[in-house]
Amino acid sequence: MSTLRTLLALATALASGAALRAEAVPAAAFTPAQLASALQHDLAGHFRLDGDFRLELVRAWTAPEKKAAAWDVVVTEYPAIPAPTMMVRCSVLADGQPAADVTLLVRAALWRDAWYARQPLAANATFDSAALEARRTDFLREHDALPAAVGDRSYIFARQVQADHLVTWHDIARRPLVRKGEVVDVVASEGSLIVTMKALAVENGVQGDLVVVRNLETRKDITGLVVDEDRVQVHF
Repeated sequence: MSTLRTLLALATALASGAALRAEAVPAAAFTPAQLASALQHDLAGHFRLDGDFRLELVRAWTAPEKKAAAWDVVVTEYPAIPAPTMMVRCSVLADGQPAADVTLLVRAALWRDAWYARQPLAANATFDSAALEARRTDFLREHDALPAAVGDRSYIFARQVQADHLVTWHDIARRPLVRKGEVVDVVASEGSLIVTMKALAVENGVQGDLVVVRNLETRKDITGLVVDEDRVQVHF
């Protein structure tokens, strides 16, 4: 019985060794495509890019004349900001040992869906996605583009946008819930005491803004928090 157990253990060990040898990674050369892929992954993580980030080498790169089982790329100097064309410094390691230090010019793109106007959009019109369409856009070139994931009826178009034009962050604004020159409800509270009064808005305000309103009776200006349509909250 002892001999049988010994033979089984030996067979298991031999099989395990064979499996490890089968999984060993053979030495191979490092290609420019692998370098570009490694840089693409590294820069996307470094800049925390949201979207389909693509990168390619602008000029041909000559790989080290050696083979290794494991190749690594370590970026030693990043660009200040992500851009369509960037300069990147990096070290190439072969099996953990330095193989090359290079400075590379790369071309990049960050593809996401952005809003385009289906029809002319009037200034001060409420944001309506039915008047828009999503198109794949390079956000490294159109860095002010409005992502198609952004926008609801709490926004208005801050200025006119022509049909078939890209919608940018500059084209929209939060819809004011309090408007200058209009009468609003002011709710003043302290503990369980709540007082409601009317006041004149001295300035525009979106939800969460602090705005100045003027008491209609005393003409005194007070500052309150915009909490809803034509509604401001203050504390004694």
